[in-house]
Amino acid sequence: MKKKMILTGLFGALAGVALSTLITLAISLMHNNGHYYAVVPELIAFCGSEVSAMFLQTLCSMLYGAIWATASQIWSIESWSLLKQTLVHLIVCSSGTLPIAYFMWWMPHTLIGFGCYFGLFFAIYAAIWLIEYSLMKRRVNLLNRQLKAHNQA
Repeated sequence: MKKKMILTGLFGALAGVALSTLITLAISLMHNNGHYYAVVPELIAFCGSEVSAMFLQTLCSMLYGAIWATASQIWSIESWSLLKQTLVHLIVCSSGTLPIAYFMWWMPHTLIGFGCYFGLFFAIYAAIWLIEYSLMKRRVNLLNRQLKAHNQA
């Protein structure tokens, strides 16, 4: 289990860097002025240079991805209820996500900015959870129908 968690975390770290790079590319394309925006200006000012800011953002993106990937192992703890799995996963992911987002200036450093970021985070989390739950419930119902048909034959 420990080896699987480490490998999952390493894969997540790589995925975090890839995703953050794709996000910065998408943001740069939306500006449509031919410039690549690797990091936010506030982070550059904090770090003193664009290279230092990009290095720090890469490390934080690795941490971000590793947290989410490792937290996915929570869903495999069969002795926990779905409610407990969801709450622990939400707490672990938000505890890792919110400080990184704040430190990287991915959100405004105000109470309203924090509230909006958390609200958006929670709304996206809830939407993904509901979609996954609905898909899983559909699969379970299909398996139950197939099992019932097999037992009746």
